[in-house]
Amino acid sequence: MEQEALTDFDHFKSLHKLLRPFTALVACREEVTGRTSYLHLKGAQNKEIILVFYDDKLSKLEEALIGYTITIYDFAIQGPVHSGGPLRLVFLNDSNYKITPSTILSDVTAYLLHSSIWYSLRAHTFGSSDLPIPMDTSAPVDQQSKQGNPQKDAQNSDDVLDTNLYSRQIYALGESAMMHLRKSSVLISGMGAVGVEIAKNLILGGVRRVTIQDTKNATYTDLSAQYYLGEKDIGTNRAASSLASLAELNDSVEVSLSTDPLTEEFVSGFELIILTDAPLEQQFLVNSWTRSKGRSLLVADARGLFSYIAVDVGKAFRIDDKNGEQCQEGHVEIINKENGDITLIENASHNLEDGDYVTFSEVKGMTELNGCQPIKVTVKKPHIFTVGDALKNFADHIEGGRFRQVKMPIHVDYPTLKEGHENPEFVLWDMGKWDYGEQLHELWAALYAFEGKHGRSPIPRNAGDVELLRQELRGKATIAEDLLKNFSYQARGNLVAVASVVGGIASQEAMKIITHHMTPLKQFMYLDHIEALPAPGTGYDADKLTETDCVPRNSRYDGQATVFGWKYQEELMKQKWFIVGAGAIGCELLKNFAMMGVGCDPNGEGKLKITDMDQIEISNLNRQFLFRRGDVGSKKSVCAARSAKNFNPDLNIEALSERVCDETEHVFNDDFFNELNGVANALDNVEARRYMDRRCVYYQLPLLESGTQGTKGNTQVVFPHLTESYGSSMDPPEKDIPLCTLKSFPYEIQHTIQWARDCFEGLFSNGAATANQYLSNRDGLSDRMKNMASGQKIEMLDTIRKALITERSETAVDCIKWARLLFESNYHNSIAQLLFSIPPNQVTSEGVKFWSGTKRCPHVLTFNADQDEHFHYVYAASILRAEQYGITPILDKEAFLKVLNAVEVPAFKPSSEDSDETIARLTEDLAAITEAQSRPLVPIDFEKDDDSNHHMEFITAASNLRAENYNIEPADMMKTKKIAGRIIPALATTTATVSGLVSVELYKMIDVDGQLPKISRDRFKNAFINLALPFFGLSEPMPAPSKKYNDQQFTLWDRLDLSGPMTLENVVKAVQEMTHMNVSMLSAGPSLIYADFMPGPYAKRKNLNIKEVIEQVTKKSVPNHKRAIVLEATMEEEDDEIPYIPNSSLFAHFATVNILISSLKTAPSQCVFQSSPMDNRRSDSLEGEPEEHHSEAHHQHPHHVKDVAHDPHAFIPFPGHIPPGATASAFVRVNAKDPREMRSHLKHDEKNVKIDK
Repeated sequence: MEQEALTDFDHFKSLHKLLRPFTALVACREEVTGRTSYLHLKGAQNKEIILVFYDDKLSKLEEALIGYTITIYDFAIQGPVHSGGPLRLVFLNDSNYKITPSTILSDVTAYLLHSSIWYSLRAHTFGSSDLPIPMDTSAPVDQQSKQGNPQKDAQNSDDVLDTNLYSRQIYALGESAMMHLRKSSVLISGMGAVGVEIAKNLILGGVRRVTIQDTKNATYTDLSAQYYLGEKDIGTNRAASSLASLAELNDSVEVSLSTDPLTEEFVSGFELIILTDAPLEQQFLVNSWTRSKGRSLLVADARGLFSYIAVDVGKAFRIDDKNGEQCQEGHVEIINKENGDITLIENASHNLEDGDYVTFSEVKGMTELNGCQPIKVTVKKPHIFTVGDALKNFADHIEGGRFRQVKMPIHVDYPTLKEGHENPEFVLWDMGKWDYGEQLHELWAALYAFEGKHGRSPIPRNAGDVELLRQELRGKATIAEDLLKNFSYQARGNLVAVASVVGGIASQEAMKIITHHMTPLKQFMYLDHIEALPAPGTGYDADKLTETDCVPRNSRYDGQATVFGWKYQEELMKQKWFIVGAGAIGCELLKNFAMMGVGCDPNGEGKLKITDMDQIEISNLNRQFLFRRGDVGSKKSVCAARSAKNFNPDLNIEALSERVCDETEHVFNDDFFNELNGVANALDNVEARRYMDRRCVYYQLPLLESGTQGTKGNTQVVFPHLTESYGSSMDPPEKDIPLCTLKSFPYEIQHTIQWARDCFEGLFSNGAATANQYLSNRDGLSDRMKNMASGQKIEMLDTIRKALITERSETAVDCIKWARLLFESNYHNSIAQLLFSIPPNQVTSEGVKFWSGTKRCPHVLTFNADQDEHFHYVYAASILRAEQYGITPILDKEAFLKVLNAVEVPAFKPSSEDSDETIARLTEDLAAITEAQSRPLVPIDFEKDDDSNHHMEFITAASNLRAENYNIEPADMMKTKKIAGRIIPALATTTATVSGLVSVELYKMIDVDGQLPKISRDRFKNAFINLALPFFGLSEPMPAPSKKYNDQQFTLWDRLDLSGPMTLENVVKAVQEMTHMNVSMLSAGPSLIYADFMPGPYAKRKNLNIKEVIEQVTKKSVPNHKRAIVLEATMEEEDDEIPYIPNSSLFAHFATVNILISSLKTAPSQCVFQSSPMDNRRSDSLEGEPEEHHSEAHHQHPHHVKDVAHDPHAFIPFPGHIPPGATASAFVRVNAKDPREMRSHLKHDEKNVKIDK
């Protein structure tokens, strides 16, 4: 018997060692109802179950377990929950343990579903309002159902949010909405593909109680898209078979099961009812129940490439925030009280709309506005809005002020579903199909009528059933014949991609209804992806499919073959795709691809590859549903691949953990890419996206791109010779905060947070690295300072001196003293120095007050350890300082305060030392450094998601103290973490929707491959969505713009190809013959291997093999993994109007020589420098066409033009010291960045070019 005191009962932290052997958390329940709490865990290989009971009658539980080998641990509970009560852990060592109703005592009721997969054993308190009915374990699984009241008292729910788990969702929805989710109860009826997708998303989202209900048994068609069912589940209840997998998604959500038909009494116990796979008459019936009980109803269904959603939230439904966007804020310059016009400073945009409401603060003169009730506005101009005559009786405005938008609740009325079916209101899915809503509304009603009459769905590709379906049409819309046929043909289809889309949207609608946050869909939305059907003229032409081609085979792909045919399905299984990233989108794509059968060919011909270098963190679990708490710390790609095989055991998958970048091209080499059919990006940064874009264009591979931000998402299709690439366009860059604003004149909390983050880097990361660099190479200090300004020199020298000499910490006491003096320096002395230089009453030469507008006059802070931010700042700083110097910190707060209060702080004296004197003094100090002062420091890398490391504690305190200096409203740690960590809000709902859209586009890749002349661009769809509104924008991808020369079209997808091996001389001649232009220069990366103005080196090399030339010039061997070398050619021709061919270069094989050339007299002005005998300066112009413009079609060059792509390597500018009389031009590609970003690089990379003379 072992005893231990627990101080944090909610999280069972002190049980960590005991629980280590158990790898899977099935459910975690902390219930304060009655006298019972429990934690339910599943051990490795299902050999053991842990039960944690909190009850005063544990002895009776022991009696129930007589005859079984058990190990018991008892604990004394100390804390706010039932102080002093017992906690008992019971380890069941017998893996065959079973409980029958006869062993269940009156005060402890348990369930056991016993199979080789899982146990579920739950304890309840006698007398509880939701006491479950004992289950007969001898009965079939589909009869083991529970129907109690799932709505528990909201007071019993956990009111404390797990901000680490839900952080990204909180940033998207807000804490208030999240709390609504944590107190809600939802019933999901129907555990088919759509139902399980909705359940998965809502459980991940933290809905407090989810009950899944179904009366149907699993079929092979279900296996096509219901990923929590396997062949072993055929014939069993779909909900019962899915329960365990859904329950383990989120241990803070209670997942219950019902396998009985729905009743009005049962339905009334839930806040929201979601129906899937439900006939129309059942929808109307349940809707009548929900209306009578004041509940909301959401309906969703999918068949093949068609799906829909319908919503009824009743009358006067309240919407607290219609769009989910952050409230707008701004600084006021002028308030005209006569007409109510309010003008913002510096013509800044207010981003308001007519009818928005605002309130004000910090207004001088017209103080009546400060803290006023929200006022309705009308927009006049982007920087001016008016409040009408509301200000006429107010005092005159003197200066300043801030406005802040206030979200006012609105109320909306919805008709019942039955009323809506007669007069429907649609949300448009695809603007190119504006009339599809009415047609599909009729078709879905006809389908339900068909199924009700015939007891089955229409048979795929059966003309007779098309006519029977036609007879059920109500005649309220004209139905296109092709649409009618395809709808009938696909009525038995079941596609995971479509379920992912409609399930993701429906899940977000459910969250809107629960939280009253964002605008629910009104009232019907019909989706279709009919373009995914194999196109006419291809090998899989859907128009030629017969009933035999789609007949079921008792296969997990029956539901997909119903739509596309078995020939198409077999080709899909042979596909080889690379998923880059195993985060939220990566997990969803992996699930979809596995269920679709991509890479699942039984002969091993197909394969999926996935890479991600990251490890799993707690914050990932809210969206990245392939991971569990036991996976935290493991590699994402490995865990994701393992989980995906549970969905489809036939999946052939390879997991890698390398980053995709220039440095890993030995891993992701020619052999790797040449076997692929395509790439799907699931990345979280633009740099990696652009890199993969270049690689895909280089290897002529399709790329499926996607991204999300909160409720917003987008997808993009990149297809060789058909569309533009990802890099062809870009979002405008985010505005940087000016350095002067950060350093001296902050006026927004974002400024102080960025300042605090910079302080962290300077104090604990960069400063330590700079000091270590000096210690490792002291003689190189003067070289590094040669081109620095005086201020930069002083800053660097002072950083090193402080770190190693004057402020070096040797003890924990030193660390506390340093932290206290740091506070004084940052929040008192620096501010006092600023006010000494610019007094509060300072006026400009124009007589205007300096401290006005956005320049807020600061004030000094006096340290007070009793104030939270003051204490947290020095406490966290001292701990980080100790870590930096390898010292054990003082963590005990009483001991810490004792040392802190004894620190002597010198009085402030204004500084006016000359810069040169300072530099000389600092250099002299460093020269005298001792051996004891030469021990290296430990740089600390910022980690935002570990609250125990004190990083965010320091940054939050540092930011809020500076905000106090400048009278700026402070921010809590959540907001600070978002800004400092540059966290992107994320939702599982958006991720599911976007990944489903990507997966739909993958369907189109199968028949397109090799059929380019027969494929139209409008078959593909790029998507832009905002689930908050909701808004859906689908459009065909942009074409690849082309340039024309000598009647020949060129794009980034085109290149020239020559047979080899060849000498340098033959390469130059061949290029000139094929292009009818002169080659003026040829380069390999940063090295120039040929220039017509340097005949000497060329004469020595012209007879060498091109590979030998490159190795001779670069003095490096070509890596064995490289099957090709990318060269850059610059051409000259008499015609000044020769167009720019984007991304042109020369591509040389060792056995053959492929040429990708630039047919230019001068290189494109937007990404080159030019040098001439008259002017040796470079041009930084950014005019002209963007670098990544492409053409829509591929045209063969008469001299064997073959398909090529971008250079995957970085191109470096050529030297400016060109000999007199020569004219040179070159492409500039700096670190593979977009040419529009290269302006700042041109001045710095010239020295990297090497010319071998």
